Amino acid sequence: MDKRPEELIGRDYISTQDWTRSEIDMALDFSRHLKTQFRRHQPHRYLPDKTIFLIFFDKSTRTRNSFEAGITQLGGHAHYLTHDAMQISHGESAKDTGIILSRYGHGIAIRHDLFPGEGNSYMREVARWADKPVINMQCDVDHPCQTLADLMTIRERFGNNLKGLKIAVSWAYAPSYAKPMSVPQGLIMLMSRYGMNVTLAHPPEFQLMPESLEHARRNAADSGAQFTIVDSMEEAFQDADIVYPKSWGCAELFKRPQESLELAKNYRHWICDQKLMKLGHQDCIYMHCLPADRGNEVTDEVIDGPQSVVYDEAENRLHTCKALMALTM
Repeated sequence: MDKRPEELIGRDYISTQDWTRSEIDMALDFSRHLKTQFRRHQPHRYLPDKTIFLIFFDKSTRTRNSFEAGITQLGGHAHYLTHDAMQISHGESAKDTGIILSRYGHGIAIRHDLFPGEGNSYMREVARWADKPVINMQCDVDHPCQTLADLMTIRERFGNNLKGLKIAVSWAYAPSYAKPMSVPQGLIMLMSRYGMNVTLAHPPEFQLMPESLEHARRNAADSGAQFTIVDSMEEAFQDADIVYPKSWGCAELFKRPQESLELAKNYRHWICDQKLMKLGHQDCIYMHCLPADRGNEVTDEVIDGPQSVVYDEAENRLHTCKALMALTM
């Protein structure tokens, strides 16, 4: 693969739902190609002299560094921007931001995940006016960079044909902060498209957005898979091939995060431990987007154990982010 495919140049990547399966497969194939080149220390400057603007409304470790390192390895350059240091904080419109940054560079990536109903609509408004691709680095609805890396990691373990595998996407307790719902929502939407049987588990107060649930149901029906919602980690983990226990906040309380954290204390027992892992298949893998709240979401024995693939996942964030930039910019 000496040349990058050109079918997706100029395309936005705001949700995996916006791309066809063949387009997602193209991104995964190119991610594997870039990973091979990276590990062989082969130059792969597909984006010489290109600039991407990275706008963050929230903190980041893996996302920021995968994009900054990735564009550098592709031969381009990233501008790290925080909304409080931009005129966005003074009310500049998404229209003006999108038009101006489009004229300065070749791509715009945005993380805006703090409050339901805000991030995804903001990104789509920027994309409406920008004439360069807009990439979602995480919003209130989806985290399509993370879930693409997750899918890549699952394929590395189980092969490309994932039909019939069971993935348990479960809420877990964390006292640190009320985390976005975008990762579990992104997982149930994407994995159900690939024929995986998705079981979602959460306490009654920690439901996901109805639109994401409906996408998951339709995707499962289209792929011949099952999408099930249960109210216990034990039921979700039973006979699972992949488990993905992660905390998220209560949708109705994101404007009152302390109340969400107090509510979560009622479910401190929702922790992924070795006893739960034994409910899955023998080759069941543990996944997490990181950072995980050790001792709350998961025990050290699990996250540091042989079933954990969290560092493979994190590494694949680099290669998938590079693929998205190289394919669209």
